Amino acid sequence: MQVTDIGSREDGKIWHRKSLGANLAFDTTGESFLAGDHHGNIYVFDISRNRFKLVQKTGQACTALAFNLRRTTEFLAALADYSFKCFDKVSWMRGHEGAISSLSVHSSGSYAISTSSDTAQLWNLDTFQRKRKLNVRQSVGIQKVFFLPHSNTILSCFSDDSIFAWESDTLFCKYQLPVPQDGPRIHYRTFAVTQDGKTLAAAGRSSLVHLWCLDSRQLLRVIQMPPNVKSVRFVDFLPDSFDGGSNQILGILSQDGVMRFINIQSCKQIFEIGFHEDAITLAAICPKGHHIVAVMDSGALRIYDVRSLTPEISKPPQPLLKQVTKGKSSERSGLKMKVYTGAGQRPVKTSGRRIQSKVLPSAVSTLDDKENYLPNGLNKKRLQALLRAFGEYPAKYRMFIWRSLLHLPENHAAFSSLTDKGLHSAYMCLQERYPIKSHKLQRGLQRVLSALAHWAAVFGETDYLPLLAFPFVKLFENNPLICFEVVATVIVNWCQHWFEYFPNPPLNVLSLAENVLVHHDKELLQHFVACGVTSQLYAWPLLETLFSEVLMREEWLKLFDNVFSNHPSFLLMAVVAYVTCCRAPLLLCTERKDFEYFFHHRNSLDISAMLKEAYRLMDSTPADIHPSSALSDFEPLTQGQYPIFNKYPTFIVEYQSQERERIRQQEVEYLRERYVQELHAEAVRQQAEFEAWYKQQELLLQGEEQRRRILQEEESKLAQQRARLAAMKRELKVKELNLIDSSRRRFLKHQQDQRRIQLKRLDDEIQRKMALRDQETAAAVQDIEVRQMELDAQRQLFEQQLAKEQERVSQTVRAEVDTRRRRAEIEDSTFQNFIQANADVSQTNKKVCLTTIFMSAYDYLCQTSYSTLLLFPFCISFHVHCCFIVSLDRGRGELDSKERELMQEIRELRTKLAARATDFVSPSTSSVHSH
Repeated sequence: MQVTDIGSREDGKIWHRKSLGANLAFDTTGESFLAGDHHGNIYVFDISRNRFKLVQKTGQACTALAFNLRRTTEFLAALADYSFKCFDKVSWMRGHEGAISSLSVHSSGSYAISTSSDTAQLWNLDTFQRKRKLNVRQSVGIQKVFFLPHSNTILSCFSDDSIFAWESDTLFCKYQLPVPQDGPRIHYRTFAVTQDGKTLAAAGRSSLVHLWCLDSRQLLRVIQMPPNVKSVRFVDFLPDSFDGGSNQILGILSQDGVMRFINIQSCKQIFEIGFHEDAITLAAICPKGHHIVAVMDSGALRIYDVRSLTPEISKPPQPLLKQVTKGKSSERSGLKMKVYTGAGQRPVKTSGRRIQSKVLPSAVSTLDDKENYLPNGLNKKRLQALLRAFGEYPAKYRMFIWRSLLHLPENHAAFSSLTDKGLHSAYMCLQERYPIKSHKLQRGLQRVLSALAHWAAVFGETDYLPLLAFPFVKLFENNPLICFEVVATVIVNWCQHWFEYFPNPPLNVLSLAENVLVHHDKELLQHFVACGVTSQLYAWPLLETLFSEVLMREEWLKLFDNVFSNHPSFLLMAVVAYVTCCRAPLLLCTERKDFEYFFHHRNSLDISAMLKEAYRLMDSTPADIHPSSALSDFEPLTQGQYPIFNKYPTFIVEYQSQERERIRQQEVEYLRERYVQELHAEAVRQQAEFEAWYKQQELLLQGEEQRRRILQEEESKLAQQRARLAAMKRELKVKELNLIDSSRRRFLKHQQDQRRIQLKRLDDEIQRKMALRDQETAAAVQDIEVRQMELDAQRQLFEQQLAKEQERVSQTVRAEVDTRRRRAEIEDSTFQNFIQANADVSQTNKKVCLTTIFMSAYDYLCQTSYSTLLLFPFCISFHVHCCFIVSLDRGRGELDSKERELMQEIRELRTKLAARATDFVSPSTSSVHSH
């Protein structure tokens, strides 16, 4: 056993590394798998290429891994921080509160489910957003939630052994599997589903494994493990190439570190891996069933080849036909038997020695010639009989039957030696001539064509080889070895004599087809001759593409089921049958371009009728023109090494290869010379550019020097000008100071004159005011005397008017006047007595008392109502009289400041009394007060 130590390397060969793998995940091809260790390093291992590579360093342990089924370059990794990432696009998805234990991706690659013990979340891998979330009670944990293969059903398995099925689009609960009541609880913790999604295996802390039928939703079988098995850690089905997805072998990893593979139908152990000294902790099985990867206790990764572990894997199914043998009991009793030939077929009734069957008239043969048996135990005669009866082989057995019919040797070492030579020079630029959208398919075609070119030189010069090999490359996309050997077998047997006229089309082979056509449909051939159409136009396009341009995939597969099951001449008969079956539209064509279009595009053709016609041509064509007379029988490829292929004009191929090599050398020489010339021209151009640049630099330097001199001259001129300006500024400053000083003196003189004039004016004003004051005093005395007389007259007039007004107003306010009159009379008498009692008081005291009395009367008037205002004229006259008396006592012309203040106070009181009277008197009385 080889052990590979990776160490700190990031890439290299697989078989030299010891991995610290903790989680595993295979891709859909089964040739690559991911492994993540507890340091957060994620490796991808490519088994077919014998390579590994460190693709990611997450920095934390991985708890689950999964490939994205749609975008092969992306993968999902669940990390120890309860999140998981989609690498290659680096999208981070969070939402879990516990460690993620499993990841499941939908078959479409659009959705993924991440599962932890407390929740399961459905994610959209196109937008990397959470779509749905499944929460459970704390008492019931989640064991696993995953998609069923090729369906929209989600299975959720809980710690109480309950299993529910949900619709992924609507999350509608479709059904629940019944919890087993008999026996002890198993405590499910690991689950596996067959590829067809019909059988579920569940196991856990018990030695029992339950098999559930998801169609009937019933417990199908219970498998009892050996006594030394106490619990099951992991289960998974081992796929088989011939079981149609209904996997029959289940791998069971128990607590002892041994993984046992058991047939679930017979409960027979097929093989086991692992041992007690170095137990297996985790395992992953390739989706194709070719490899098993196991993580050991020591941290090592072990890759097992399933085909070397047991010969019972990938065995072909039992023959569909069973030969009826004569038994003694049947002879005596004439017992009738029924032999079923396959699903959906009617039974063949037998009675005694005679077999009657309407379905397979020639299917049963008692000939057991050794040459009729294929390497895998199939009988070629019986396969041909089945093919004649049903027209094609079953789809799931087709590849196995083809490999058996073609006797493929599977020479791995020889094919590796061819592929190790790398890409052939003739197919380096294949994508330019034959662009293919799929890069994987492009690389596969390039690899197979390069191997063919390394095998025989003529295939490097054959222009139509990509057209011939492409349908097989597309069919065997994931197995380049089988693809190469199928194409090589087709070339050796069904392309006999094709290369004798190389590089021209095989005229000898085309003439064989034309001979058959002229024998069976002379009219159609005459039409071709009349339209100038040769076999190179109607037969060669079908042969060089092997009908891939004119048939659909299913039609092409059906055709080559018959081609591989018959003599190599059947391919030429198929060409003639295709032409004769399309004779009606061909007879209507007259233009050459119409024929070219017809034989390079798909047409409405019944493939079954065409095959029937081909068999008719095989049986009815005379032996002298039958292609089988010119073509050899089928010869398979040799074991170990591939046969030498030299059935072509080697001198032409060598000449062409030499010419191509010479042309290539000339091109290389021309390119070298051209490169040298370009370098020389580039050097000359650069030299010219340098010279021009140097000249330009010299001119720039000269210009710069000249401008520097001009700048210096200008700077000197500017300095002189600045000096002159500074001198002028100094002169102007001196003049300005002189002007300011003269202006200041003039201003001071002007101020003195102004003050002198102002003092004179003040003296004149004082004298004038003193004279004016004397005049005003004399005039005031006179005015007072006149005013006294006017007031006396006015008082009498006002008393008369007030009497009249009082009479008029009394009618409206009689009630109020009656109540106020007594009070007014009492106050009037009191006022008069007060005046008489204080008549002997000095004139100064009289002034103060009268003023006080007047202010009290004013305040009283302000507080009283309208009727009290009738005393307003009296108050005014009384105050004026008092002022008159005081002014006489003071003396004429001797009004001091207090008297002037008293006059100002009298004016303010008059204004207030007038405003007060205006607010309370009516319009009729306001006119009286204004007078």
